[in-house]
Amino acid sequence: MEKTPAKVPDSSSKKDTSSPVVNEKEKKKQAFLVRAFWTLVMIAGMFFIIGAGHIWTILLVVLLQILVFKECITITTEKARIENLPFTASLNWYFLITSIYFLDGESLIYHSINKLQTEDYERVFEFFKFFIVNHRFISYCLYVLGFVFFVASLTKGYYKFQFAQLCITTMTLLLVVVQAHCIVNNILNGLIWFLLPVGLVIVNDIFAYLCGITFGRTQLIEISPKKTVEGFVGAWICTGGFSMILSYVFSKYTYLICPVEDNLSANWFTGMTCDPNPIFIPQIFKVPEVLVDLAARVDYQVDFVSFKPIYFHSMVLATFASLIAPFGGFFASGLKRAFKVKDFGDTIPGHGGITDRMDCQFLMGSFSYLYYETFISNNKVNIGTILQSIVINLSEDQIVTLVQSLHKYLFKIGVINEDTYKQLVNLI
Repeated sequence: MEKTPAKVPDSSSKKDTSSPVVNEKEKKKQAFLVRAFWTLVMIAGMFFIIGAGHIWTILLVVLLQILVFKECITITTEKARIENLPFTASLNWYFLITSIYFLDGESLIYHSINKLQTEDYERVFEFFKFFIVNHRFISYCLYVLGFVFFVASLTKGYYKFQFAQLCITTMTLLLVVVQAHCIVNNILNGLIWFLLPVGLVIVNDIFAYLCGITFGRTQLIEISPKKTVEGFVGAWICTGGFSMILSYVFSKYTYLICPVEDNLSANWFTGMTCDPNPIFIPQIFKVPEVLVDLAARVDYQVDFVSFKPIYFHSMVLATFASLIAPFGGFFASGLKRAFKVKDFGDTIPGHGGITDRMDCQFLMGSFSYLYYETFISNNKVNIGTILQSIVINLSEDQIVTLVQSLHKYLFKIGVINEDTYKQLVNLI
């Protein structure tokens, strides 16, 4: 009986288990390289725009808020697109433009109007002056027009959805456009109040990742399973240290610390000059008695220390960037899970959408603005703002009366003598 030869196992028939692992590693490596490359591109682009000037930085913020609004609205209006409901998208964009005009229009025109106070631009000046003087009424009219348009667009069978959509749009405007308005004001207060908060959020995000993969064991929050307590605390410590470095570097440049008065066209090469806020000037502080006693025990005497107060304020900003701002990211994660999407978009390779990168920045920007206005801002009444208010709000006869009153006041307090006063009176 002929024996059937034994089959030799075909090596090609063996299940290759190593290939998928290698492919997965390659994919992760490729994703990391793409993410790192576009991170560097975004950082370089941001510094380039900041160097180009305040107006370009403001335009960047306006563009980003529009893109974030678009991404947030897009994932919540799928039903409107499917059902082909009329005017839903148009109303969203209308309310966005109206909100930006109300929040930022007056301020930007106000800071630019000095450039138009010449004979060549007299008509243009009068045109923009109309929008400043009547800004709030114009904004209200635009809002009312949108409100009427919304009511007129209500469609039977979709009332609940359309009202829910209006609520979502209003909430998005509150979270995005209002906070972006705060960021624009940060830029006008001095580029350092834009650059420092943005930098602290970026630093915190980097160290939260590094500390998380190195020490992370305990889950921080359910909505974002990869976030750990160790990464959260470690990032706080590292961000606090980096805040001192960033504030030290940024505070050395007047271009970054000077607020905008009437020089929106300034850039890195033209530079800016101003009397710096006292927080950028080293000051002497008395050391608490407890620390003096501790120093004395090691034969070290210290009664006073000198440092710039900006270092302390940067530590406060770093604490917010580490402990509170990340919840903006957690909020965005919850929103994505609610609508079952992985990312808000694919605008930035390796990162997802604009919202995926800006989720913490808006919250940080609004806090920085309120903190600055509450604890740091000097009295904003200066010659430039007074002159602008006079030119915009007073008639020519009222301005002449004001000048005469000032001459009379200066004469009474002895700043000018009688002969000078009479000469000034005769000139008008």
